[in-house]
Parts: sequence; structure tokens; C-alpha cells
Amino acid sequence: MAVLTDDQVATALTGLDGWAHTEGALRRSVKFPAFLDGIEAVRRVAEHAEAADHHPDIDIRWRTVTFTLVTHSEGGITEKDVQMAREIDEMLR
Repeated sequence: MAVLTDDQVATALTGLDGWAHTEGALRRSVKFPAFLDGIEAVRRVAEHAEAADHHPDIDIRWRTVTFTLVTHSEGGITEKDVQMAREIDEMLR
């Protein structure tokens, strides 16, 4: 799978909710009303990621959860990351 160019990533970001292209990855931080709401969101994303065999890095800081997507095996952002970002957006709605 090919690594996307910066222009391709910028175009993909227009269709994503709250994601940014930083340090070679797609990132989105979400602040939840309560700690356990964030944990539940992480659980849902983790189940989906496991089924898709494409796993985001997830950082939990009290009520704020940050999802980071990059295809490590390819050395950059690929269409798999963009698709997973879309799916995470859907799960968080």
C-alpha cells in the first residue's frame, strides 16, 4: 500500500472530523464528559481495530483520548489510516 502525499492527506482531512496531520501521522483528540465515556469509546475502537487488523495508537489522559494513525509497516499515512479515521469518526458520533 502506497504512502499518501501531503496533498493527498490534506484532501482526505477535508472529509474527517477533527483530525490533523502532525508529525507524519493523523491525530484526533476527543474530550469526553467523563473518564468512563472515554474508556468505552476506546473499547469500541479497539474491537473494530482488532477486526480490521489495523490498530491506532491510543493515548488516554483522564477525559481526553487521542487517536493516532500511521501505517508503521509502510512508513507513513496510507489509505488504511484515512479509512480507519472515517470509521473512528462514525463510532464517536
